[in-house]
Amino acid sequence: MRAADALFKSLEAEGVEHIFGIPGGANLPTYDALVDANLRHVQARHEQAAGHAAEGYAHASGRVGVAFGTSGPGATNLVTAIADAMMDSVPTVFVTGQVRTDLIGTDGFQEADVVGITMPIVKHSFLVTEPQQIPEYVHDAFHIASTGRPGPVLIDVPQDLARQEIEYSPPTEPIELPGYKPSVEGNLKQIRLAAKAMANSRRPVIYSGGGVILAEASSELRELCAGDNFPVTSTLMGLGAFPANSPQWLGMLGMHGTRAANYAMDEADLIIAIGARFDDRITGKLSEFAPNAKFIHIDVDPAEISKNIPAHIPIVGDAKAILPKLTREYRAIQTDSERLDGWWGRIHAWQKGYPLTYEPGQDGEVKPQFMIETLHKVTGGDAIVSSDVGQHQMWAAQYYGFNEPRRWINSGGLGTMGFGLPAALGAKVARPNEEVVCVTGDGSLIMNVQELATAVTEEIPVKVFLVNNGYMGMVRQWQELFWEGRYSGVDNGSSPDWVKLAEAFGASGLRCEDSADLEEMMRATLDHDGPALLDVRVSPRENCYPMIPAGNAARDMVG
Repeated sequence: MRAADALFKSLEAEGVEHIFGIPGGANLPTYDALVDANLRHVQARHEQAAGHAAEGYAHASGRVGVAFGTSGPGATNLVTAIADAMMDSVPTVFVTGQVRTDLIGTDGFQEADVVGITMPIVKHSFLVTEPQQIPEYVHDAFHIASTGRPGPVLIDVPQDLARQEIEYSPPTEPIELPGYKPSVEGNLKQIRLAAKAMANSRRPVIYSGGGVILAEASSELRELCAGDNFPVTSTLMGLGAFPANSPQWLGMLGMHGTRAANYAMDEADLIIAIGARFDDRITGKLSEFAPNAKFIHIDVDPAEISKNIPAHIPIVGDAKAILPKLTREYRAIQTDSERLDGWWGRIHAWQKGYPLTYEPGQDGEVKPQFMIETLHKVTGGDAIVSSDVGQHQMWAAQYYGFNEPRRWINSGGLGTMGFGLPAALGAKVARPNEEVVCVTGDGSLIMNVQELATAVTEEIPVKVFLVNNGYMGMVRQWQELFWEGRYSGVDNGSSPDWVKLAEAFGASGLRCEDSADLEEMMRATLDHDGPALLDVRVSPRENCYPMIPAGNAARDMVG
């Protein structure tokens, strides 16, 4: 068969049922083979969006997401999504077309060195130089993307090689790659040391990250946290790994986290970091981060251990494998659970004194926080929520309350505006029986709004809830707080009529300008049998608090 046909046989052998992409000249052989392939192709309107859809698919399902693009601009359009997947450790495989082998290096039409361009932002990449490599590379790519610390893998396929005839047989042997053997089990001696440290601590905090969700270790985390009722916080990417309705939950930590979570980290004597990487949005001023704490750091990627914060007890491995061992070792120790009473008393005082709150809107004004609370109410708190990046993202993280993993999808590391809508499409394709909503801002949505056409054409009934304040809201907030109110480039001006725009794409559109109408209009949007958008005009100058100013310490929170 043709190598292009073998490409799809290989994808099918990996269990792939859906791919996202756009055809072009260099990947025409691949798209010709797609006609006979046994999987669904979702035709995006922009390669970047195809990549984000693959990410959304992976986030929602835990499976590898797949995106296709052609050579040159098609491949470079994928670059943002590849970088995004790298930053958030999303298991993804990107397949790009390449110009014929005799044209490589000649500046041929639509040629770009995508392997070279993406080298710093992929977990691994393959440039096909022989057609028979294609099946092998596909199977290797899925193994690399989904094991150890997940991430994006690129396969670049020259057009002429995809057309050649090869022999194909499905893989029968486990994949063994020289030099690639992720450590997953953790060192038992280190795990015992961690258990002892936990038993001796008086002010512990468990700090969970997105790695817990990637490892499917939420149940194991909850079991560990039940011991002596350890207080728990998480990163933006880790929301849902631990239930937000638990009395042990402190809320999200970091720049827009709760004061209780950030103050607890500031005064902790022991921090147990699980699948988290101590990024700058969490630590603030690094030299003043958790100054009295010892650190246990559990991560499958050894490069993350002590990268930003020195770990006193490093444990390299997969949370799914390590947490049950840590729980077992901890419970084998006779602990004094009352030792945490004083600590909980201090935490409860913070929770009572500094709850998440906002001033109610006046005269029908819709506060964005109220909008998220209402969305939680009408969805029963059980929707899969994708977001874009900005104030709306933080309000959704603060006020929706995620109780289960894989229900919160956003761009945490790269912070990519335009991520939300295509990610929601991918999530809905992965989990068609779940309610999937996209919470977005007017500055973000317009960056990939063309994907409403994909939603309509491909019959993917996502619901878009637009937090419309007319600004690049988070940038405006920073300029107001830290740049003396010298606003520059943040007024979105003549944004489109979003209702008409949604209708122009064939979706339903509604507008809400009064808080009294919000719940009913949200229900109408959810009940619509197809893609729908609700344009909610919120308070234009509302700021997102609390906040740790960039480069400051947790105790310097404002708002």
